[in-house]
Amino acid sequence: YVMLLTLSPYTPTYRDRVSPPGVMIRPYLNGFTIAFNVSQPSTWQPYVDSMHHFLTAYDDKVQEEKNIECISGQYFIQGGNESEEKKACQFKRSLLKNCSGIEDPTFGYSKGQPCILLKMNRIIGYRPGAGVPVNVDCKVQKGNESNLRSVDFYPGNGTFDLMYYPYYGKLTHVNYTSPLVAMHFTDVKKNYLVSIQCSLNGKGIINDVNSDRFLGRIIFTLSIGK
Repeated sequence: YVMLLTLSPYTPTYRDRVSPPGVMIRPYLNGFTIAFNVSQPSTWQPYVDSMHHFLTAYDDKVQEEKNIECISGQYFIQGGNESEEKKACQFKRSLLKNCSGIEDPTFGYSKGQPCILLKMNRIIGYRPGAGVPVNVDCKVQKGNESNLRSVDFYPGNGTFDLMYYPYYGKLTHVNYTSPLVAMHFTDVKKNYLVSIQCSLNGKGIINDVNSDRFLGRIIFTLSIGK
């Protein structure tokens, strides 16, 4: 009991070795296969609904009310007592452009060009990239590389801006919303199972451990029918 009293509820006691982050995608409904037919809205509408629900917290007005504008390109280091509430940087869904669901409320699914969102798992105190933003790339995991001809990334060129780090934990960083990278698969082979791997790239990132498909990368399948 006495030892427990020495532990902080806000930050881990030891942070000399912070594990690299894992990643996850949205939408995530029935495993890691996203399958639908463009001509049958009932097959892709659940993905669209899931995306809108997930992005509710990223609505521009919500972010403007709760969070602050930060300086891009540098870590947002906040001092003071560890129990003080920390400020969070705005991440507006409009930054996701064609994958924001604003101009195209179907996120490209109605056109056979689906958007998928990638986010890093939260790790208290972690500063990814050692001063250089971490970026995302995608490639065919198995099969012919021509099965995936084009992917657009938002925001920018698919980077996680440094200003969203470090994360201070849910007790004090109450309005924190994880930054996202949107992957817009604008040209994928139709009527075919395309296995795709999207990876984080940056200093200190590990993305090649075969026994862990979520550490620094994620593998999923796109099956887009006409």
